[in-house]
Amino acid sequence: MSRIGNKPLHLPKGVTVSVEENLLKVKGAKGELVQDFRPEVSFEIGEQEIVVKRKNDSIVAKSMHGLYRKLLENMITGVSTGFNKSLVINGVGYRAEMKGKNIVFSLGYSTLIEYQGPEDITLSCEGNNKVVVSGIGKSAVGQVAAEIRNLRPPEPYKGKGIRYENETVKRKVGKSGAK
Repeated sequence: MSRIGNKPLHLPKGVTVSVEENLLKVKGAKGELVQDFRPEVSFEIGEQEIVVKRKNDSIVAKSMHGLYRKLLENMITGVSTGFNKSLVINGVGYRAEMKGKNIVFSLGYSTLIEYQGPEDITLSCEGNNKVVVSGIGKSAVGQVAAEIRNLRPPEPYKGKGIRYENETVKRKVGKSGAK
């Protein structure tokens, strides 16, 4: 029995959910998201809440039950409040700056790196060492943040590189002196 799938979802004001064939559409103040779903689940849409039901008790239906309930919850949160991830740049001479809608990174390589995000994602810089990725799709925001972090992942000796704001980097002890 899925504990997550059985919980009803409450709809905030201004958010509408519709089901057409195998597409789930969520509209809100920030935009619209569309997700296809498998026939093992169905959605009961009420005035203030939505309940996700499964058609049978097969293993696939049980796994899809919780999955689509969580995806729907993320879609509702995205169109009402949105998602954002913050990245911090550490290192001497490492910095980022906006150039139009793109971000130009100076990360210790011989050339500058210019990153252009997708259309539905907003990139912004706070100072020289903080980048904020925001948008309505949770997976899209996470993907763009991971791509930016992958430009120069944090290294364990000095902690230089790009890391998430709440990420802790395990530090290693360097070489010990000659004895």
